Amino acid sequence: MHELTPDVESPAKHTERDHGGIAGHPRGLSMLFYAEMWERFSYYGMRAILLLFMIAPLAMGGMGMDQDFATQIYGNYTMTSYMVAILGGYVADNFIGARRAVLIGGLIITAGHYCLAFASVPTFYAGLILVALGTGLLKPSISTLVGGLYSHGDARRDAGFSLFYMGINLGAFAAPLVVGWLAQSSEDTHLTIWGAEITIHSFRHYLTTWGLDPTHSWHWGFGAAGIGMTFGMIVYLRHWHWLSHIGHPPEANSARPWGRLALIALGTAALLGVVIGADRIIMDLRESKGDEIARDFARLAYGMICFGLPVAGIIFFGVLRRDEDSRRIAAILVFYVCAILFWAVFEQAGSTLTLFADELTQNELLGFRFPSSWFQSVNSLFILILAPLFAWLWVSLRKHQPSIPMKFVCGLLFVALSFALLIPAAKLTAAGKVSPWWLIAVYFLQTIGELCLSPVGLSSMSKLSPARLTGLVMGIWFLGTALGNKLAGVAAAEFKSTDPAALARFFLEQALIVGGVTLLLLVLVPWVRRLTGEHKSPDQSSA
Repeated sequence: MHELTPDVESPAKHTERDHGGIAGHPRGLSMLFYAEMWERFSYYGMRAILLLFMIAPLAMGGMGMDQDFATQIYGNYTMTSYMVAILGGYVADNFIGARRAVLIGGLIITAGHYCLAFASVPTFYAGLILVALGTGLLKPSISTLVGGLYSHGDARRDAGFSLFYMGINLGAFAAPLVVGWLAQSSEDTHLTIWGAEITIHSFRHYLTTWGLDPTHSWHWGFGAAGIGMTFGMIVYLRHWHWLSHIGHPPEANSARPWGRLALIALGTAALLGVVIGADRIIMDLRESKGDEIARDFARLAYGMICFGLPVAGIIFFGVLRRDEDSRRIAAILVFYVCAILFWAVFEQAGSTLTLFADELTQNELLGFRFPSSWFQSVNSLFILILAPLFAWLWVSLRKHQPSIPMKFVCGLLFVALSFALLIPAAKLTAAGKVSPWWLIAVYFLQTIGELCLSPVGLSSMSKLSPARLTGLVMGIWFLGTALGNKLAGVAAAEFKSTDPAALARFFLEQALIVGGVTLLLLVLVPWVRRLTGEHKSPDQSSA
């Protein structure tokens, strides 16, 4: 197919005529599919081993960090990756364009992963900072490019985003398998298949054979994440011209909003400063006053940071004001609070559940031993299986499908059930390591919750946001994800694998908190539906 010339025809006409990609979609989707797949491979591969590397003893090649300090770093890193997306999206929209933002962000991420491949403290922190900044620049922009491939009336649009979402999960599925084997596998596996003895060597065995230090296997894992990101950038640059009609920066003669950029940057830095300051106080309290006082302060401090202002906003916009835009903002804030709580539990996959898998779970199925980080592939595998079923379900139900707040209720309910399931599993650890099926079941429940809440939440933000506030509302959604990731790290500090009773209480408390909010939201569903306008008939809604 001949390349179209965007300088002589509109982007809309370009996209309508472009059917040269996957399943008749625009060619640019194929390139963005693979670029995002490799970017997610790099992110989830690194995340799969990050906390384990930080707490591993120095003699085993780790950093020998205290678990409380390591979980703080983990939470701040994952929070920053999403929080900086607000700033990155603004820079892309108003200064450099989405196409260039993906390129620059990808190169920064690649450099960060290669920094982590070196065994030194300075390169470790430099790598985390670079990956977080690059992710913040790339993540919102690559989704913008996918949307730009289709005109508003293009029937391929929703299917295109579904294919793009599959790319994300293919990368997230493969990453822990590859990176986890490189970083963690230390024991050979001996299997008998049809009477034949088969030995599967660990990666550390190969390093020893090659005359290399096997304790540096962690950095081979980080390096693999960097290689994956390099593949993504090669694909992106090779087919850069496929996006020549979209993702451009504003006109050269247009004014640049430097003042607003400064405000967003200062606001992001201020929030990071508040969080890091709270972390410092918690550490000092733990050393001087003990764990109980430090834990109580953490709950109070992060409760105010994450939920204080949003709840006040819900009351102000949803109760004290009556105009339609105010009601929509109140509904957005309700979903924002629910999303923070959901991600606070769900994102413990890289912290609490990783520790549970590593220290308390039999990492063996059918005689095959595997690294504990492999459990982090389970969620993506379930997404690949269940996402088409959920898409079919919502379409089949049509007008009878649950409302937006009811889908949020379902999302919170399943994530609460997942931690409730861990209560008996925690008690069973008193007798030794538990079956891997416990964690597999947990990830199954969480995946159902994710499919009920995550795509619905993103869609509802775009539907409910007043036209003049669309960018701000999407930023709020990213901020909710960021704070949920931080809370996941804060919660992981309380994980104690040596006390089964305390561990059971740890999961029970979180299940009860999420369960209580789920019940509250269920009671408020009629009110929230009025806020969103879903209670109206189609004719009324358009009135």
